[in-house]
This record gives sequence, C-alpha cells and structure tokens, in this order.
Amino acid sequence: MKQEMAKRKRRIEPSFERPAARRRGGALSVSHSDRVLPPQRRRKSSKKRKSRRASRARRSGFFGFMKGFVYWSLVLSLWAGIAGIGVAAFYGAQMPSATTWTIPDRPPNVKILAVDGSLIANRGMTGGEAVGLHEMSTFIPQAVIAIEDRRFYSHFGIDPIGLARAMVENVIQGRLTQGGSTITQQLAKNLFLEPDRTIERKVQEVLLALWLEHKYNKDQILEMYLNRVYFGSGAYGVEAASQRYFHKSAHDVTLAEAALLAGLLKAPSRLSPARDPNAAEERAQVVLSAMRSQGMIGDSELAAAISAPATRAAAYWSGSEHYVADRVMEELPILIGNIERDVVVHTTIDLALQKEAERTIRQLIDEKGKELHVSQGAFVAIDGTGAVRAMVGGYDYANSQFDRASEARRQPGSAFKPFVFMAALEQGRTPDSVRNDAPVKIGTWTPNNYRGKYHGPVTLSEALARSLNSVAAQLAMEAGPKKVIEVAKRMGIESELQSNASIALGTSEVTPLELTAAYIPFANGGFRPQVHFIERATTTQDRLLYKHQGGRAVRVASSEVIGMMNAMMADTLRYGSGRAADFGWPAAGKTGTTQSSRDAWFVGYTSNLVTGVWFGNDDGRPTKATGSSLPAEAWRKFMSAAHKGVPATPLPGGWQPAGPREAPPIVEQAVGNASERLEPSQASAQRSSRRPVPPADVGGPPQKRQLSIMEIILGN
Repeated sequence: MKQEMAKRKRRIEPSFERPAARRRGGALSVSHSDRVLPPQRRRKSSKKRKSRRASRARRSGFFGFMKGFVYWSLVLSLWAGIAGIGVAAFYGAQMPSATTWTIPDRPPNVKILAVDGSLIANRGMTGGEAVGLHEMSTFIPQAVIAIEDRRFYSHFGIDPIGLARAMVENVIQGRLTQGGSTITQQLAKNLFLEPDRTIERKVQEVLLALWLEHKYNKDQILEMYLNRVYFGSGAYGVEAASQRYFHKSAHDVTLAEAALLAGLLKAPSRLSPARDPNAAEERAQVVLSAMRSQGMIGDSELAAAISAPATRAAAYWSGSEHYVADRVMEELPILIGNIERDVVVHTTIDLALQKEAERTIRQLIDEKGKELHVSQGAFVAIDGTGAVRAMVGGYDYANSQFDRASEARRQPGSAFKPFVFMAALEQGRTPDSVRNDAPVKIGTWTPNNYRGKYHGPVTLSEALARSLNSVAAQLAMEAGPKKVIEVAKRMGIESELQSNASIALGTSEVTPLELTAAYIPFANGGFRPQVHFIERATTTQDRLLYKHQGGRAVRVASSEVIGMMNAMMADTLRYGSGRAADFGWPAAGKTGTTQSSRDAWFVGYTSNLVTGVWFGNDDGRPTKATGSSLPAEAWRKFMSAAHKGVPATPLPGGWQPAGPREAPPIVEQAVGNASERLEPSQASAQRSSRRPVPPADVGGPPQKRQLSIMEIILGN
C-alpha cells in the first residue's frame, strides 16, 4: 500500500525519448533538425524555402487568373447570350409572323426600244431591268463578293468572323471604318427596313437575313441583291448602272468596269464616276486587289484592268434619245394605265436619225452659236404616217432636261404663212394670183418686209417663196383670221391661236412638234395622221398591252390645194428664202424668223419625211440667225443623211402653172413707188441697174404693232 502511495507521489518529468527508449531507460536525445546550424547554412535553407513558396505562389496566381478569366468569360458569355436571345425575342415578337414574309415586288421597269429593237433607255425607279446571274458579266458577282462579303458562299447569313474582324478594325482605328454586314443582311435591309441605326433595326436585319438564307439559295440571294442595290446617280441594279456609266448592257461589262461598279457600293453617291471619277478609279483598284488576293483573277488580268483608262460619266443621263424616253413615259400611262409590272415599249424612233439630228444641232451650235448668239436648238422628224422618227429637245440633255421640241412654245414667224396662203387658195386663188407687195396699213399696224424692201406686183407663189410680209397680211385679211385659224387647226396646230391680223406673221406661239406635224398633210397628199411615238407596248413575256392602230388619218385638204401649196413651197428651196436647204431632192418648206431674230425656223419635207428645226435662246434673247441661215443649213445636213441611198420621189399633187416655171427677177423697189405695177420688160431693165434683194423674212427690226378697234373688229 505504502509502495503504491510512493509511486503516486513520485514526480514524473517530461521526456523526449521514444516510448521504446523510455522503456529501456534511455537518456534524453534530440534529432538532426533540432540542432543549431551555422549562420550561412541557415540562410541558404531559408532562401530555398522562400523561392519554392514564391514559385508555388506564381504558379497559383497565373493559373488562378486564367481560371477566373475563363470562368467569368463563360459567365458573361452566357449572360450575353441570354440577353441577346431576350432582345431578339423582344423585337422579333413585334415583327409579323415569318409565315407572312414575302419578297416585295421590284419596282417596275419600262424598257424603251427604237424601231430596230436597240435600246433607247430604261425608265422607272430602278432605271434598268432585272437580269439573271447568267445574263450578266461573270466579273460583276465576283467583284462584289470579293469586296463586300468574301465568305458569302460559306456563311449562314451572318459572318461571325467578318463581324469580329470589323469590330477589331474599328477599335484600332478609333472610329467606324468597317461594317460586318453580309450581302444577305444588306439585301434584307434594302428589301424590308429603313436605314435607321438602331438596335431594333439591326436585330430585325439579322432575323430577316436568317430567313432569306433558309428560304432562298445563295445564287438567288446574290441575284436579288445585284438587281436592287443602289449604284449612285439614280441607278438601281447592275443593268441600270452599266447603262448609266458605260452605255452598255451588264452582259458586256469588262473586269475593270465590274470593279468600278463593286467599288461604288461603299459610298454610291460620293464615289460615282459622274461626280468624282478619280475616287471611283481608286476604289476600283482596291476591288481588283481583293479579287487577286482571293484568286479570282491572275496577275495579267490585274495588270490589264489597272491600266484601263478611268471611266468618266456625264453628270446626268446623256444623249438626246432621253428626250424621247421622257415623252414616252408621259404618254404610256394614258395608253396602258398604271404601270405595275415590267413593260417593253417599241417606239417609232429611228436611232440612226436621232443621233444624226443630235449631231447636227450640236455641231452647228459649236461652230456658229457664239457668233450668232444662239445657245439652243430643237429638232423633229416625222414620216407621212405620223410616226416620229427623231426628236431632239435641246443642245445637251445632260445639262438641261427641258424638252424644247414638245414643251417650249415659241412664235413661228413666217413658218406659219403656209396656212395663210392655203386659206387663200381654198377661197379660189391660185399660185399665179397677183398681189402688190407694198406697205399696207391695218388699223394702226403696218407690217414691214425684211429690211424694209418691197417688190411691187408679185404672184402668190413668189410672195410665199420670198416670204413677203405685206402680201401675207393682205391675204390674212382677205380670207379672215378665223379662216386662217381653222386651216391651221385642221392641219394639226393644237395651241391656242389669237384671231387677229398679225396671225399672218406667226405671232401666236406653237411648239416645234406641233408645227412640224401640221406640215405632214403637205407631204402625204392632204391627210392628217395621228402623231405618235409608241408603236406597241408589251410585257416582258411579250403579252400585248397596247398597239397603235394605223389607218386613222383623215383628209384635211384636197389634193388640188396640196399640189398648189407644194409647188409654191418648192419655190422656197428653188429660189426663195430656203435656198440653203436645197439638197437635190424634190422638197419644199418654209423659213421663219421672228422679231429681233429671237426665233429662227425651217420646216420642210419630202414625200418621205417632214422635218422641223428651231434655233434660239431659252430666255428669248435676240440672235443674229435667220430661218434661211442656221435652221436651213441644219435641215439640209440632216435630210441629206436621211435620204442617202433612197430613190427620189416627187411631192404629191401635180399642180402645173399656166406658163413655164422660172425664177422671177429679184427687183428692189423703193417704198414710194411700191404701188406702181412693173411690166416684165421694165423689171428686166431695172434689174441691170439695181442690186439683188436677199430673200425676205420676218426678222430684222421689231414690227410696229398697235392694234386698233378696226383690227379687233376685223379679227373677230
């Protein structure tokens, strides 16, 4: 018991021995790690431990950062995707059901053709007809894909790679320099959306692009795009752009031209060759480089295309045929109603004659316009059936689209006199009837001859050939102004005519088109046809929409009267005021010059063609031209070309004078002796001592015209 108590009271000291050692009664001991090391070895060991800890920390920090970056990127991407789906669902819910989506009809095009089937112009909102991929130059779709959407045939309507590339480029540049839209997206925008820069519009564009890719194949999408995209200068679609800039079909476009067209899509208005040909050419070379880098063309093709001259286009559609196209577009709705589909219009225009008329007008104005103070001209040519073969409305359509041939009303001057003389013939007079060419006074109005010269007794034929004003005024008062107006209206004048004595000198305004048309009965034997530009109109599938009905011409003058008029007006070219118009064919016509030479005319005809020419200024400024100068020369040039190789045929009528048809002597007679009748022997004697008188016309100093009560009474 005592031993046990002693054991309990014995103090037990702590020991570092292993249990087995304690049991063996071993002494106190320490391990190697418990020993105190020298200072140098202790520092090295500490550095190693710190290095290992730093290395572990670095590895842990980098991988931790990457792990966190990937994690949060996935989280953000997930939320962005959810947000994108939500936005798409929100804006998509506001769109009509996809089952109701349809491609809107392309605005209708009117294709206007000449009589030989060659193209005059395209009209409509697009400015050109739709063409298939197989119908256009293969360079066009290649160039567009190369510069606009190089992965067009591989993406599903949206190009994530192209979008990312565009975003990176925009960030680098610090501004919006590239867009990520595909051709499909651009088509969706053009077909369905407004050009708003909003999230809603962009979401709708993406949804519509996906729908287009599901509904149509790639070629169909590309074809729709190329036929609707805007190429600048009013041209929508590749056909319109090809005609606008190159005056050729899209089928015939070269590699250099295709690159220019593709380059315009970035900024159609700014890069248009009609505005900045140098900028258009620089952009085209960017397109060519893109085509080469994508293997679409070789080095030789690239070099040839780059060396091609820059395209320079007029600021507007150029060519006088566009005056005709504008006129056709005015008449077409009247003939076929609203234009709701593509239409092909076959006109009466002979494009060779049209170009000849344009060339004649421009050449004479270029050569003599400055000298004669003339800046504008108009030209109309119509055959005996009323078909308009050529119409030029001005010097240059690109600079002025106002049609002076069918819209401008000008005084015809002496070119109106044939209706006065015709009224006299219908009342029983003949070309051999004699009137005294002397000063006359109607009320207080005294019409003067050209340069104030009078010829005494003359036949009506000579009076018309020399365009003597006093005789015309006498005949107008004898027949009566109302009768003169009735004849003019019957022949084809449609403008309002003033019923007064001065109508004899053509003071009422008319258009060149209607004045020329009123001469047609002289050329065809007395019939007034329906003047027309459109022969027929069809759909693109050749379904007939309209056809001009021939045989509507009505007789407006007897063959006898027509024969006498043709004989008199043939003298105008034979020895009268229109001698400069003579080109060796049986022809007739009449000059016309208004006061102060503001308007200069020549209207003449053969049995094949009636042609009217006008020269002057839009603002009515006086010129130095007369009907016997510039217009007569233009008429001769055109008619010579138009009748080249055509057998000559006589004018209708066949009236013969009582005696031989010789040019009467030209005698200048003083005003004081104008009332005296000269016998032929006296005229012959005087001719040797007096200088010849030039052909008379209305031009020269302004006529003193003040209507009296007597004139007004006589005019009514």
